[in-house]
Amino acid sequence: MRKTPKNKVMRKTVVGITVVGKDREGIVAAFTNFAFSKGGNIEKVNQNVVKGLFGMYLEVSFSKSINVNSFDSEIQKLAKKEKMDVSTHHETNSQKNIAVFVTKEPLCLETILKNVKSLKGKLSVIVGTERTLEVIAKKAKIPFVAIEEKNQQKAEDQLIEICKKYNVDLIALARYMRILTPNFVWRYPNRIINIHPSLLPAFPGALAYAQAFERGTKIVGVTSHYVTENLDQGPIIFQDSFKVDPNDTLEKIKSKGQKLEADTLLKAMKMHLENKLEVRWRKVHIKSK
Repeated sequence: MRKTPKNKVMRKTVVGITVVGKDREGIVAAFTNFAFSKGGNIEKVNQNVVKGLFGMYLEVSFSKSINVNSFDSEIQKLAKKEKMDVSTHHETNSQKNIAVFVTKEPLCLETILKNVKSLKGKLSVIVGTERTLEVIAKKAKIPFVAIEEKNQQKAEDQLIEICKKYNVDLIALARYMRILTPNFVWRYPNRIINIHPSLLPAFPGALAYAQAFERGTKIVGVTSHYVTENLDQGPIIFQDSFKVDPNDTLEKIKSKGQKLEADTLLKAMKMHLENKLEVRWRKVHIKSK
């Protein structure tokens, strides 16, 4: 029986490349030409510029096997030359590493931990904006890191280092109450899942339950979606809802909603980790078996 050489990936290989740094001419060509020189075919490309910050995501496929270590090493040399921060994501990773970002609401985190064995991945780290949920992480024997830095850029610099340290593939925002900037979001395209307490696009932003209660909505729902640089406007993964009784108080609606949030976030994570989701033209499609 023929063995596969070490560090060789069987066809077809798909590599996701993210490039983030100061905007200037020639960056797109530098990395697309690199991909072509390695025999790659560019299947997806997305680029953005916000306030002088450049971000690009390339998805490159290879019909022949490639040496993963060599590819990563060479693209890092190019990154250093071009003064850009570059990371690669290989679909061949057998073990997906998950990071859960939290603030102080416990239910989403508790639901993930309760069902962690059903996820096709490893919960590698829990990151909090404060230490409220640290005790839950310790009980589950999961590393917990608190980033209490108030300056968003400095806080995200720490987040980036943590995600690199744990080789994070998927980030779940389990009622994480800080808005991530493009500098972070662009590094994990379609790999950050958020849960929002309304049926988007209705009631985006904070206080969604209060807005729904004040408007007298008859159905209240929650939405799991991929995170983009635009708040609460990323591709929708899954939605669910419940009927509102006329006698329900705002607190009753919140209680029902928080339980549904946790279940909906968990379902979205499962679908992502089982490679059932594909984003095309800003819409999430369920892959056929």
